[in-house]
Amino acid sequence: MLYKPEIPPYVGQVCTVKQNHHLESSLGYRELLAIYKSSLESKNPINIILPIKNTDRVVGTILGSEITHLYGAEGLAEDTITLHFKGSAGQSFGAFLPHGVSLILEGDANDHVGKGLSGGKIIIYPFAESPFVPQENIIIGNVALYGATRGEAYISGITGERFCIRNSGASAVVEGVGDSGCEYMTGGTVVILGKTARNFAAGMSGGTAYVFDINENFSNYYNKDIVLLESLQEVNNIILVNKMILNHKNYTGSRIAEEILNDWENCLPKFVKVIPKDYKLVTEKLEELMQKGIGGQEATIKVFEEVSKNG
Repeated sequence: MLYKPEIPPYVGQVCTVKQNHHLESSLGYRELLAIYKSSLESKNPINIILPIKNTDRVVGTILGSEITHLYGAEGLAEDTITLHFKGSAGQSFGAFLPHGVSLILEGDANDHVGKGLSGGKIIIYPFAESPFVPQENIIIGNVALYGATRGEAYISGITGERFCIRNSGASAVVEGVGDSGCEYMTGGTVVILGKTARNFAAGMSGGTAYVFDINENFSNYYNKDIVLLESLQEVNNIILVNKMILNHKNYTGSRIAEEILNDWENCLPKFVKVIPKDYKLVTEKLEELMQKGIGGQEATIKVFEEVSKNG
C-alpha cells in the first residue's frame, strides 16, 4: 500500500463539501465562492476537502480570476486557500492558478493540468489504496503546465506527452514523462525522477531540466542539436535539486523521492542536467558582467548585443 501523505497543518477554517455540482459552474461555483469569500477578503487561511469527478473542468480557474481581480499578479500569501480533492479531475485542473492557492488532488487528472500556471501550487498523488507503482504509471494527461509562468507542481506518477511545453518560469517534479517533454521550454526548472520518452527538449531555448538517468539511456531520447547534457556538479544546482525532491516527498509521499534522498551520494552521479546551448552561453556571460559590477537591464542588453553580433 502506498504511503498517504499528511495534509499540511494549515491554520484557519477547514471545511468538507459533500456535494459536487460541477465545481466551477452554476450551483457548485456559488457554494464554493461563498465558502472562500471570507478568506479572499480577510486573507485568512482556509482548507477545503471535497470530491471531484472528470466532468469538473478548469477547477480553480474562476477562483484564481477572483484573486487576480482583487490583488493583481502578486495574489495571496502562500497556501492561503487550499483545496484538497479526492477523485478524477477533468480537463485543465488548476489552469492559470495564481499565487496563494494550493490544489491537492488525491487521484488522477485529465489533460492540461496547470495550463498557464501563474504562481499557484499543484500537488497530485494516487489514492492511498492504489495498488500500482506511481513511477510506472500515468497519473495525469497530456500537455500539463502548458505556458506556465511561475508556481510549483509536484506529480507522483508519470505525465502524458508534451509536459511543460512552453513553460517559462514554473518549477515541477514528476516521476516520468511521455514524448516531447519540455518542448519549447523557455524558463523554469523541471526535475524528472524516472523515465523519459523520445524528442525530449525539442525546441527548448531556456530553463533547466534535471533527469534521474537510473538506466543510463537518457542520451537516446533528447534533442542533441540545441541542448547539452552535463553532470550535476555545481553546489547551487545540487542544493536546488535536493530541495525540490524533498518538497516532492513531503507533499506527495513519493517512495522514489524518499529512496533517492536516503541514498543521495550514490544517486547524485546519476542525475543529468539538461540545458540549452544558447541559454547556457547567455547565463554565463550575464554572470561575468555581474561579477564586474554590471547588472540589470544594462547587462542584459550587452549580452544580447554580443550574442546577436556573434550569432
